[in-house]
Amino acid sequence: MWVLRLEYLNNKTDLVGTPSKHSKSNMGIIMKNADCVLSVNNDLPIRTEKPVHSGKVRSVYWLSGADSHRLIQQKNYSVSMDSQLAIMVISDRISAFECIWHAEGNIRGVPGKGASLNAISNHWFDLFRESGLANNHILDNPHPLVWIVQTARPIMIEAISRRYITGSMWRAYEKGERNFCGIALPDGMQRDQLLDDLLITPSTKGIMTNVPGVPEADDTNVDRLILENNYKKFKFNSMSDIDLYEKLLREGFSLIEKKLGVLDQLFVDTKFEFGYVKNIDGDDELIYIDEVGTPDSSRIWDGASYRKGNVVENSKEVFRQLLLNHFPQPEILLNKDRMVERSALARDNAIPQTMMQKVSETYTALAEKITGSPVKLSANPREEIIEILSSEYSLI
Repeated sequence: MWVLRLEYLNNKTDLVGTPSKHSKSNMGIIMKNADCVLSVNNDLPIRTEKPVHSGKVRSVYWLSGADSHRLIQQKNYSVSMDSQLAIMVISDRISAFECIWHAEGNIRGVPGKGASLNAISNHWFDLFRESGLANNHILDNPHPLVWIVQTARPIMIEAISRRYITGSMWRAYEKGERNFCGIALPDGMQRDQLLDDLLITPSTKGIMTNVPGVPEADDTNVDRLILENNYKKFKFNSMSDIDLYEKLLREGFSLIEKKLGVLDQLFVDTKFEFGYVKNIDGDDELIYIDEVGTPDSSRIWDGASYRKGNVVENSKEVFRQLLLNHFPQPEILLNKDRMVERSALARDNAIPQTMMQKVSETYTALAEKITGSPVKLSANPREEIIEILSSEYSLI
């Protein structure tokens, strides 16, 4: 049972996991114990033969061939017997403007954030598979913060799609840019306007070298022609797989957009990632990887507020706006040329706990709304993960 004891603002205490009489969701909470937040996730005693890969939020533990083979047999995973598996542990850390942030009281993450992201991704991945779109890398979910995955060879692009002009696209448009990844936009558009069509605006995943027309920098926009002319460098098996990734991107976006629409939520823009795995027959298969449709990888707006002319965020954009309002020089956060100053802000400033609280409310409420189930939180996720991976998977 994953339980996190939280104190409500009215000084009454409940167990999160079942909505209480004080609230319809995990709302209005203050962190009582830093142990409830999993901030460090790359030092767990999981048996692995390669260095742990640690990103801004997730850490990946590569399992040995022997452990991979054993789990495939024991758990009857529907993959090729020679597939390599990995343990993916999501943290509660929160990054924004390319920095990791912490709060007063040594709170180094957002309670419920990791569990909410995993629950939302699991929900959409299941719907994708049930709808016949494509498979994904998740084989097992032993703990709310843990996935067992089939390792994939990633496509070296961030597959970004947009239904509204906002964020970085709007800032560039406002400065006069009219061509985005080979797509021409007309003059006279307004901020946060609904676009006529879903736009696919991919960017590089990591630094690409020796690709004509692509600067050697991470997160650089690329157009379709560049992908076609350099498909092998972007790790596509064939040029036709560019069509397939765009098809899966459009279909996945459309499915989430329709489901969120029923909840009166607008799917504004998002990032998908794709990769190749060996299927059970030993053939290469293009699948969804990483996470999908979460408030970390997407912008989601409240529909009723948008119709009244207001944008109410239900995504990590809430945190970005809180940071911009909190610091007296917000331009530091918006200017990539000031990364040294930006990093110092994140390192040297413990932000108010109320900011983490607000993000926790956003994430857990959205997860519960999308999945229809309460988010399962933990009093000490580190201990729980070690126990379950030891007793049920023999990986410690």
